[in-house]
Amino acid sequence: MTDKKDGRFIVHTAEPLNGGPPLDQLRASFLTPTERFFARNHAPIPEIDPATFRLAIDGAVKRPLLLSLADLQRDFPSHERVVTLQCAGNRRAEMLDEGQRGQSVPWGSEAIGNARWQGARLADVLAAAGPLPEAAHLSALGLDDCTAELKTSSAETDDEQEKGFGGSIPLAKALAPETLLAYGMNGAPLPALHGGPLRLLVPGYIGARSVKWLARLTLAATPSANHYQARSYRVFPPAVNARNVVWEEGESLGPLWVNSVICLPAPGQTAPAGPLRIAGYAQSRAPIVTVEVSADGGQSWRAAALTEATQGEPPSPWAWCFWETTLHLPPGEHELCVRAWDAEGNGQPADLAPTWNFKGYRIHHWQRRRLIVE
Repeated sequence: MTDKKDGRFIVHTAEPLNGGPPLDQLRASFLTPTERFFARNHAPIPEIDPATFRLAIDGAVKRPLLLSLADLQRDFPSHERVVTLQCAGNRRAEMLDEGQRGQSVPWGSEAIGNARWQGARLADVLAAAGPLPEAAHLSALGLDDCTAELKTSSAETDDEQEKGFGGSIPLAKALAPETLLAYGMNGAPLPALHGGPLRLLVPGYIGARSVKWLARLTLAATPSANHYQARSYRVFPPAVNARNVVWEEGESLGPLWVNSVICLPAPGQTAPAGPLRIAGYAQSRAPIVTVEVSADGGQSWRAAALTEATQGEPPSPWAWCFWETTLHLPPGEHELCVRAWDAEGNGQPADLAPTWNFKGYRIHHWQRRRLIVE
């Protein structure tokens, strides 16, 4: 396993590490190599001995459990899932003005990655614990110490159990066959940087719900009260800002939204006249069915081909898709745009304004890029 990153890795913050690969590297392979997989952390990586690690399962269950990594690997069947994880703040840089920079990680379109994960189905483990009838949500808590970040957000807590990164998902999603307790990534033990020895893997949800360095799972009638569920990962209408926000009125983020991104040509690239390959990725909580590309700012569109470059992996409803097309553009300035739809009929807004929010989440309007053809 590896915690090392590729030499071209874009580092937004070094401690804790937050960064991702350049877009050409991201688009180069259907499965993202671990050394290129984006990193999103709120605190330093905890030091955990896999041999002494234990996962507690408690709350509204008939039989509380305390499981070692060896217990999970021995007593529950192992499953693999090809799943794309995306940070809720992916593409945030497209909405930041100069006054907002430095307040949040200024992600471009690199806060995303697709991997083959291995682990026990959460449903199998919860069946051993026996959920009680009142259980409606599953809360997860990590072993990272987010005290420093909580202080800067005026959310300091005296509860030691709430100083880790946490979140929750509905019990129905916890029991879905795709949701895993993951201990493997791309054919190797799960690296510490990506949550090892154990993380929750929640396909189709924002990456924040796939809690890393997993220490505790609690079943309850209500969602988690952890800062990162109750306050941090929420969206608000455009009129709300940091001065007038009422945290309880925000929408707590869960399922993903349709997103599509231009990876090639690279931002700022000048292209020669003639055939030009336009390529990128698209993702949603449901399979992508259509991607369209425009070279005139959205006045006309052409369908892009959805590629089958899956490196031999079986089709996965939880993985991104690659798309591409070839355009013949005359010399001059062009505005490239991309938009997509998924199998549930979800699409993307044309502009940022309707979905602008001061937290910089759920950025998924048509991506636009200026291109000079010589």
